[in-house]
Amino acid sequence: MSHNHNFAKIPSVNALLKSTSGKRLATLYSQELATDAIRDAISKFRAGQLDNSSQNPDLEHLLLTETEQLLKQKFTPSLRKIINGTGTVIHTNLGRAKLSPHVKDALIESGLSFTNVEYDIEQGSRGSRYQHLETILCELTGAEAALVVNNNAAAVMLVLSTLAKEKEVIVSRGELVEIGGSFRIPEIIELSNCKLKEIGTTNKTHPHDYEQGVGENTAAILKVHTSNYKISGFTRETTVAEVAEIAREKELPLIHDMGSGMLIDLTKYGFPQELTVAASLAAGADVVTFSGDKVLGGPQAGIIVGKKCYINAMKKHQLTRALRVDKMTIATLAATLTLYYDEQEAITKIPTLKMLLMGLNELEQKACELRKVLSVLEVSAVFTVVDSYSQVGGGAYPGEEIPSKAVAIAPRQLSANQLEEQMRHASTPIIAKIRQQKCELDVRTIDSDEFPLIVEILSTIFDS
Repeated sequence: MSHNHNFAKIPSVNALLKSTSGKRLATLYSQELATDAIRDAISKFRAGQLDNSSQNPDLEHLLLTETEQLLKQKFTPSLRKIINGTGTVIHTNLGRAKLSPHVKDALIESGLSFTNVEYDIEQGSRGSRYQHLETILCELTGAEAALVVNNNAAAVMLVLSTLAKEKEVIVSRGELVEIGGSFRIPEIIELSNCKLKEIGTTNKTHPHDYEQGVGENTAAILKVHTSNYKISGFTRETTVAEVAEIAREKELPLIHDMGSGMLIDLTKYGFPQELTVAASLAAGADVVTFSGDKVLGGPQAGIIVGKKCYINAMKKHQLTRALRVDKMTIATLAATLTLYYDEQEAITKIPTLKMLLMGLNELEQKACELRKVLSVLEVSAVFTVVDSYSQVGGGAYPGEEIPSKAVAIAPRQLSANQLEEQMRHASTPIIAKIRQQKCELDVRTIDSDEFPLIVEILSTIFDS
């Protein structure tokens, strides 16, 4: 029987709605939504987009099954949990930092309750949303004042628009970076209604370049951390302290965009030297901006710390309202920052720091545990523990590879690419990396409590 001959046998929309399955779907999703989905299912059948390979297909069953699938898809959130097997700790495409479980209560309470986000309980009058974060940020960084907006690009834009509107901002050519999504420092400066003045060269910028670059129309010096690439070889970077001295002499504010700013010195844990936010301020930066959702390990936010006179001017800027953060960001950022009062608590309770500082012995044990639970599966694949490497990601420590461990999956009846695609399309997507014709799951970025879910997903894939 041809596909076209089946058209005459297509049940009516009303008949499908009155069927047992149709009534159930109308009850679950509403009559209107069920009706629309049935019409869509019929249209797909007419277009030959449904599997109709059977000689005597049960059209009612076929159409109602497709209807239910369409309704489920409609109500499945686009933003979903994924399992990160890439080894990249701060993966921009996968949501950057994972929040600590210890901020869960603060997140839920702030989201499901009325809060004093802009209410002064003592005075019984309107308050400031900045008061909830300013004190703790000042205590952790040594800054005079602080302000939080919705991301670091916004923070830089607000700082420049406040301190250098319609005037020149000096930036080294070696620091005119492009960050994710093709956002570039020159364009942010332009959007801030400032004029870029480039100094030095791509690979070398000396203190005298800054001195000679200052003119009558110069309003600020901007130093940008080259967070997503490295320049090596014949190079010279002027330090924050060197630029700060020149800025003081010229009576100009020094703005330091740190990108992925850190509150803890990670050199003691084997990472290369990077300034902390406190160290940048101590070296003479007047204003420092950094992200809340990178190495800091909190929610998306742009944090501005520095001298009170500059921060107060930013608070009065009209752009600040457009860039302000909501109550849930304030609550989760405050709860994350509180963990930094005790460094040991921070490195054990903040997932980003915990993953970064995980040692090879612990990773080896973790990988062996995953391989063991996977090996129980009677599937056509071989699971082995292999040496791997992780990355910090999020524009922090560019080019640094951290030794890690992974479980390599070598499927016998699928290619590595086919397996990767099927894992990516699972109900809970697993994002893996392919190396040497195998799919690797780097255990640095996988929680042990996700192992049973990985087993379930792979079992489904190999049994299909």
